[in-house]
Amino acid sequence: MSKKRGCLKLLLLLVLAGALLTWLVGECFFNLNSNLVAVSVRDSKQTLHILSKRGTWKPATGLTTADLDAALIERHQETGMRWATLKVRREGGLAADVAQRVFGAEVHVVTLSPERFDFLTTFQPKFALTTASERMAEENLWFSITGNFRDPKGRPMGWVYHEGRQVNVPFGEWSGCFFVKDGRPWFGPKSLLNEVPGLIQEGSQVYPSVMKNHTIFSYVELQPDEFFDGTKISYRALGGMRKDGTIVFVLSGDGGVMNVSEVTEIARKLDVQHATLLDGGRALQYSIRTDDGPWHFTAFNTLLPFTHKFLERQRSPVFIGARRKAPVIVGGGSE
Repeated sequence: MSKKRGCLKLLLLLVLAGALLTWLVGECFFNLNSNLVAVSVRDSKQTLHILSKRGTWKPATGLTTADLDAALIERHQETGMRWATLKVRREGGLAADVAQRVFGAEVHVVTLSPERFDFLTTFQPKFALTTASERMAEENLWFSITGNFRDPKGRPMGWVYHEGRQVNVPFGEWSGCFFVKDGRPWFGPKSLLNEVPGLIQEGSQVYPSVMKNHTIFSYVELQPDEFFDGTKISYRALGGMRKDGTIVFVLSGDGGVMNVSEVTEIARKLDVQHATLLDGGRALQYSIRTDDGPWHFTAFNTLLPFTHKFLERQRSPVFIGARRKAPVIVGGGSE
């Protein structure tokens, strides 16, 4: 009898160890905890709430600019760069409540000064699929993020400029763009291309643009699903700029899924002047260099080469990167 109990205990331990190993593999390669939160709230009709400095949950639309600024939790700061986090949640029933209590949910805000950073498009030869972490390592970047969309075969969808040369053709009438002219980066609607003088040095066509001159485009609220899945609760990435040129990224973190209106409203209250969305959903990935080494976010699998459409590796052809400007060398005179 005791021998049977010993076998049952061993079997139970093996099952628990197997379950733990499976969970760890899922978390490592598929961001399992985050995606459990994302799935639990994806059909919710409730608005996104943000944890205020006072410890109360308030809808994003109900926070003032000062409230939102106070709610930001600093993760990393250095000259010309800041990474901060908003704690968020969304009502969605028992499963959503449990998932968010156990795993949490967050939205990241990264700001970069063009005075300290150069911006560029970064990709492999022939647009071979790659990752944010690979682009960071190969290009010595401080920040890298998924740029424009890709077609089912992995080719970039939209024009791409690099080092003053167009290296990919436009795609339809997609309304957003990232570009660099005269060394200054811009994010926003394509109308900026004609309004800002000069030749494009770096750039990428993206979609959709959501804001110009601090005004959110009407279709974001009135026709969000006519041209894009605006009401879908998903991983989102917004690139924008303030009037002083500071670049602002509002990014889904673990569990911090949003619709287009919500990510845009957060950007507006962060004093963003022009803004556009970047590629998001399962393709979203970005990397941030910190004092402790690089930190990477991937919404889904970027490493394991599965062919099944629900498990396939999410790699992209084009990324946007930011690199520290070279220090100015001041020559000294000889005596």
